[in-house]
Amino acid sequence: MSAKRCDVFRKLLTAAAAALLTAGGLVTFGSAPPALALENGLARTPPMGFNNWNTTHCRAEFNEKMVLDTADLFVTRDLRDAGYTYVNLDDCWAKTQRNAQGDLEPDPVRFPRGIKYLADYVHAKGLKFGIYTSAGTKTCNSAGFPGGLDHEQQDANLFASWGVDYLKYDNCNNQGVDAKQRYPKMRDALKNTGRPIVFSICEWGENKPWNWAENVGNLWRTTGDISDNWSSMVSIFKKNLPLAPYAKPGAWNDPDMLEVGNGGMTPAEYRSHFSLWSIMAAPLLIGADLRKVSDENFRTLLNKDVIAVDQDPRGLQGRQVKASGGHYVIAKPLADGDVAVALFNENTSAATISTSTAEIGIGGAPSFQLKDLWTKATKITGGPISASVPGHGTVLYRVHKQGAATVPPAGTTHLSDLGAETAANSWGPVEKDRSNGEQAAGDGRTLTINGVTYAKGFGTHARSDLSFYLGRRCTRFAASAGVDDETAADRGSVVFEVYADGAKVADSGLLTGATAGKQLTADLTGAERLRLVVATAGDGIDYDHADWANPIITCT
Repeated sequence: MSAKRCDVFRKLLTAAAAALLTAGGLVTFGSAPPALALENGLARTPPMGFNNWNTTHCRAEFNEKMVLDTADLFVTRDLRDAGYTYVNLDDCWAKTQRNAQGDLEPDPVRFPRGIKYLADYVHAKGLKFGIYTSAGTKTCNSAGFPGGLDHEQQDANLFASWGVDYLKYDNCNNQGVDAKQRYPKMRDALKNTGRPIVFSICEWGENKPWNWAENVGNLWRTTGDISDNWSSMVSIFKKNLPLAPYAKPGAWNDPDMLEVGNGGMTPAEYRSHFSLWSIMAAPLLIGADLRKVSDENFRTLLNKDVIAVDQDPRGLQGRQVKASGGHYVIAKPLADGDVAVALFNENTSAATISTSTAEIGIGGAPSFQLKDLWTKATKITGGPISASVPGHGTVLYRVHKQGAATVPPAGTTHLSDLGAETAANSWGPVEKDRSNGEQAAGDGRTLTINGVTYAKGFGTHARSDLSFYLGRRCTRFAASAGVDDETAADRGSVVFEVYADGAKVADSGLLTGATAGKQLTADLTGAERLRLVVATAGDGIDYDHADWANPIITCT
């Protein structure tokens, strides 16, 4: 990608100006390409749980009793049943010096029975246990707790022996060592233990981890620390929102922990906080003392309809449809063909915020049900979506097609003639029967892969994600896949993936600008939905123009 294009791209991200374009049944999301996930099989949906830092910092109330009480409340207050899994410790759990063997030791005042006792207690509740350290000589607290730099394998082995399931790895006192060197060392150390441990990178977005952490961690902080007030929460939301294309199962943008229940915002503002984090597919780590959270804020944390948006297995982060004057429309395509849409009002006075089913990228039906995920009220629309949104409020709808969905005709059909239910794309619109082009709709060229031209198909820019409704009537998929010739031979590197109801049924392996197109076929028998995904190869933006050429399905 040229420097000029990259500069334009950065400006688009900074402005959070992702736009939706609907044409020929496709909706696209213009934004930056994403990264590949660390393929350790973990965090396939954003992690949910608890971390003490936002409510205790390093104060004395961070202790064994708090951790045990939290694990108990996960069960008695139905948090575990709602999906909350991890009970995580933050800074200040250790002594300020390593022992004679060089091992970390827990503070005997805070944790008299040790860390393994805590982990065993948490595990006995059907939960998982997390811990914290820093990728430097010391952690971030001024007391000077020892960090993991040059002790990566020793610390990882110790954590594994205690039964740790999640590691938050901070960024303080790093001696100027490049983050791209420090964090992979701990990744490798965790892998060497043989224990599955979610790896949470916490370098505050300083080194733009969304560009490199896909092969290092399961989630990465995109911002500095959150505070329990409206302006802090909104500021972090605005920084995290444009990074949507970098999220995928196993690799998540992390805008920091939840403040819900800590008391610095109103219950309505906390509902906005929870709505925005959920539609952005953010980790949902409760940062409040659960012994003190009000019933109203507990209801926010336990809203299973909103949690389902966050935990949707398709793994797309919601993208900005439009924004003006502090009014935001954010849409997230879901695995079952629904679309979640948030109407967010940053301002203090109420306002009507509007969009449409076409703008948010759902079609194929004459009418749609809108379910308000907070009030639970439902209504029917033929296309318009609108609500009066209170100041600092968010209306969160799940949009569902009414009536029977349109199924493909019998015989063999070009997918580009059918159009997709939804299609997420990283650069410009998905083009129908044309290459991706530069940016605007319709600016693509003839689909061409290694000198071979094709009349039918889709031109995308990795990462892209197209879905099609099959209605369990189809038996076979076939397409030629490859990097378009408008990409130079030494540029572009992608992987094409075909999914039937969430199961991968075909994979191209790595293809580049110098690679001939690869014929992909897949058995679709019994599948309700087909997804065509193009992933980047972990090398960032590199003119990854990827074509699905002559994609066809055969149906009965």
